[in-house]
Amino acid sequence: MSSLRRSPSSRMALVRARLALPTIRRAVGHSEGQHASMFTGHGIDFEDQVEYRPGDDIASIDWKSSARAGHPIIRRFERESDVFTQLVLDMGVEMRAAAPSGERKSEIALWAADVLAYLASSRGDRLGLVWGDRDMSQALPARHGYDHLEFLLDRAARAYEEASGPADVRGLLDRVLALTRLRTLIVLVTDEAWPRADDMETLKKVRSRHELLVVRVADMPMTKRGVGRMVDINDGVVIPAFAREDPELAAMLYQYRQQTINEAHQLLWGLGAQQTVVNSSDEVVPALVDMLRRGA
Repeated sequence: MSSLRRSPSSRMALVRARLALPTIRRAVGHSEGQHASMFTGHGIDFEDQVEYRPGDDIASIDWKSSARAGHPIIRRFERESDVFTQLVLDMGVEMRAAAPSGERKSEIALWAADVLAYLASSRGDRLGLVWGDRDMSQALPARHGYDHLEFLLDRAARAYEEASGPADVRGLLDRVLALTRLRTLIVLVTDEAWPRADDMETLKKVRSRHELLVVRVADMPMTKRGVGRMVDINDGVVIPAFAREDPELAAMLYQYRQQTINEAHQLLWGLGAQQTVVNSSDEVVPALVDMLRRGA
């Protein structure tokens, strides 16, 4: 059985066990309480006004109150009772590359999906799934309940094994935009080098209608020897061993990738999207908790 594939019961047992650790449980409990803040300004009933903090949605600023106070003030609304969480999984060939931990990036991505889906379902959110690459994309409707959760995650595990085309994250997000007009929490798990400048039009549409959390999975450094598989960020082609092992070529590839990664971070930051980068499965839970706290 592949490392990506587990029986649904063992998959959820693993999630529960790792989230049951005392320090993680306290942190996750805190982040669950902050889930409403990700939807600040987009609920149904007005709650109160608070001072603006970096990371808050600028669309929630009350400009008249801000002018009177002399500093930015935002309006907060009660969280909608039936929140729609859309899990979006990039299954491009880039996700088959090695992560800094030596794991396949898809393994880390699936563990992140497990945790995110479990937390969303635990809060009572409706959870949907969109996944794919440039060759194909599919979607499963948003529903409540752990049985639905088990089905989604098992399908995601099989899809990672079957995927073989280059990434098309923009296409996945366009599909999400077509699926619903309801305010949605979109949780995207993708490669560290996403997004690019040509993704901005779609990203702006997403941010104008929905909240966005992005989990970016890092690549193995080009300087690491003995790695069997690294994938070029432009077209999904496997980088040959001679290029990885030639110091000059490796340095050029490393510099280009770092520039691309930094630009991706700046693009998401500029749109106010919460994001985190993970290097291993062990980093997933702490990184997610930290991201949710920053979104508070």
